[in-house]
Amino acid sequence: MLLIDKYRDEFAQFLKENITKTQPETLYDPIHYILNLGGKRIRPILTILSTDIFKGDYKKAMFAALAIEIFHNFSLVHDDIMDKALLRRGKATVHTKWNLNTGILSGDAMLILAYQYFERYEPHIFRELAIIFGKTALEVCEGQQYDLDFENRNEVSTEEYLKMIEYKTAVLVGAALQMGAVVAKTTQENKQIIYDFGVALGIAFQLQDDYLDTFGNAKTFGKKIGGDILENKKTLLYIKTFENSNPSQKEELASLYTTSCSVSEQEKIERTTTLFKSVQSDILLREEIENYTFKAFSFLEKLNISEEKKSILRQFGTDLMNRNV
Repeated sequence: MLLIDKYRDEFAQFLKENITKTQPETLYDPIHYILNLGGKRIRPILTILSTDIFKGDYKKAMFAALAIEIFHNFSLVHDDIMDKALLRRGKATVHTKWNLNTGILSGDAMLILAYQYFERYEPHIFRELAIIFGKTALEVCEGQQYDLDFENRNEVSTEEYLKMIEYKTAVLVGAALQMGAVVAKTTQENKQIIYDFGVALGIAFQLQDDYLDTFGNAKTFGKKIGGDILENKKTLLYIKTFENSNPSQKEELASLYTTSCSVSEQEKIERTTTLFKSVQSDILLREEIENYTFKAFSFLEKLNISEEKKSILRQFGTDLMNRNV
């Protein structure tokens, strides 16, 4: 998509110009490192795109987009610490490359930097952006805590899991789009609808991530395949398998997901993946990804924008559903 590529390139240049190195280097070098690892830049692109589709000057959305990207990367730095992850986007995680304390402190600094970028806007726009940001940031923390809590439970319902990923991942996608709508000064109705579109799309995005974590290609995905399994993450693959397994399969799955599991990492991944496939949880997950993508598309029909603009958002969602990175 040429328009999306244009936004991505312009945002990358904007980030480069506005994230300058300062002292102490031991605090700011890790921030530059994580922000320059690349990534898909989905959230800032959506902020810029949202401003554009509501007939605003998309260049005015750059600072809001930068705040969203910095906050997202802050959450990744801290998530990697909690997950004890070694790789992020195919490179060493911040706490691995530096140390645990640096990862925590640099992440804290990123959260503060993100908020400061909203100060570039006029007072009433700043206030609205700050309210969205505060609500979203707290929900992301709540989602992360749900995720951690689930690691110590054998049974997690589909409803509980979907609520967790809505908070941990999807609300930030919704907020990114809503902030763009705020910068464009569109109607309250449009702001709410574009948020709802983003949340549904964000859930589909996370479900696709779950799928790729087990069935993706490590070279394109940028993370170790099977990482969720090794971390005992109760993803929808696990939940559907536990729901649809016979007693002996349930017992094996529960055994593999204990902290005292004695098999090698590779064997744990292989045996768990076999269990997932045995009850077609991979197929069920693909169906859920499609369901949430098309749910997102249903919100587009309510937006007061041109069909051309709707088609851009629809194509963006389709690309996310079919991605392998």
